[in-house]
Amino acid sequence: MSGSIQVVGIGPGDLAHLTPAARHTLEDVDVIVGYITYLRLIADIAPDTPRESGGMRQEVKRVKQAVELAQNGQRVAVISSGDAGVYGMAGLVYEVLKEQAINDIEVTVVPGITALSSAAALLGAPLMTDFAVISLSDQLTPRQDVLRRVELATAADLVLCLYNPKGKQRTKPFTLTCEIIAQHRAPSTPVGIVRAASRSGQRVSLTTLAALPDTDIDMLTIVIVGNSHTMAHNDKMITPRGYGEKYQLGETHDTRTDN
Repeated sequence: MSGSIQVVGIGPGDLAHLTPAARHTLEDVDVIVGYITYLRLIADIAPDTPRESGGMRQEVKRVKQAVELAQNGQRVAVISSGDAGVYGMAGLVYEVLKEQAINDIEVTVVPGITALSSAAALLGAPLMTDFAVISLSDQLTPRQDVLRRVELATAADLVLCLYNPKGKQRTKPFTLTCEIIAQHRAPSTPVGIVRAASRSGQRVSLTTLAALPDTDIDMLTIVIVGNSHTMAHNDKMITPRGYGEKYQLGETHDTRTDN
């Protein structure tokens, strides 16, 4: 009899951001499968439940292991940081099951708070209007496709949220991305930099587009580039949604005139 696979988003890192549904799922399964760094983040959750760990770039191996465990009747949790459906493991689980023509394993995706959501909250309110989320990693996506997406999103004046901006050896996509954005936006455009959101070593800072190429950035960093309306105020990044064009935001509300 086949078991099941729960693909669980564990949030950006701090257990305070682990959803009750995710916690309940992790406490209810027979085995938890995940990247070793992410397993450490949930070490205090269901500590007696067996773990199956793997390293970076072993995602396919971990999913195949989870499928095998489920085929043997176990209830398996496959974990992702952030949300399992946003650059996470959910898609790969479904792909592997499709390619192996396995149709009798129940799969449930348990959503989580994304690193992007956590980073945006730390920065203020940069995502109040339309935005684009783009990973700059060219490990699985051709570089020309990544850069074309950056070009189109920038030209459309979308707020840009950049995942995986720069690795130790993979720096060119970030350099080219900065050059593309600079062709469409002012040097003073606010940029939010959040490293290790809600984890140990968290760093949050505001800079400008002009200074972005020289900013200390790595794979644990989320970069949010404002659009033409984004502003910095009191060390926060704010993208107006448009209320100021229809309402008098500066007027004090006088409750004595209310009926």
